Amino acid sequence: MEKITFKTEWRALLIIIATIALSYWAYPQLPTTVASHWNFQGEVDGWMSKNFHSIFFPALLVVMYLGFLIMPYIDPQKERYAEFANVYRLMRDASLFILLGVFTVATFYNLNYSLNVGAIVAGLIGALMIIMGNYFGKIKRNWFIGIRTPWSLSSENVWNKTHRLGGRFFMVWGLGIAIAPWLDFRVAMIILLAGLAAIIIGINLYSFILYRQEKKK
Repeated sequence: MEKITFKTEWRALLIIIATIALSYWAYPQLPTTVASHWNFQGEVDGWMSKNFHSIFFPALLVVMYLGFLIMPYIDPQKERYAEFANVYRLMRDASLFILLGVFTVATFYNLNYSLNVGAIVAGLIGALMIIMGNYFGKIKRNWFIGIRTPWSLSSENVWNKTHRLGGRFFMVWGLGIAIAPWLDFRVAMIILLAGLAAIIIGINLYSFILYRQEKKK
């Protein structure tokens, strides 16, 4: 990886600081017990203490950030990260930003703001899938980030082709996730489950077929 500097880290650090600041500001105003989970219809079906809510999300972002910092240095193929360093950091920062968005929505909901939490969170997650899918084709072979099937890890060509197709799948599925809360429940579930099946089964099968064809050649 390139040398870690303020220029490479400022976005991630700003997101973490914003999360901590929001938690600090909201804590005195939150009720003792806060809503923590919503079902597909946007109804609350899970609760937690405000202490856990206020500590968990900032801590999660810090742990994720440290994990992203460490991964390139413990990966057996660490030299490859320099080839997609900008994309790696963009995916990291996008993931952190989406978590900040989820924390913000949950916090303001518990401060009695009228929010459609299910729709907003689905939109955020869908946006993350679209962003990641758009850049999947630029990820180089490694052991932590990307579509790591036995066959993509065994071949540079299979890795590249698998990620190009997988990126398209993720973008389409991300769009489906974003619009799902506005559709009939049954239609939304079909979109979500079919998309998940396409990603898990379709991409693995595609990767295997590519590898077999390559071996025959």
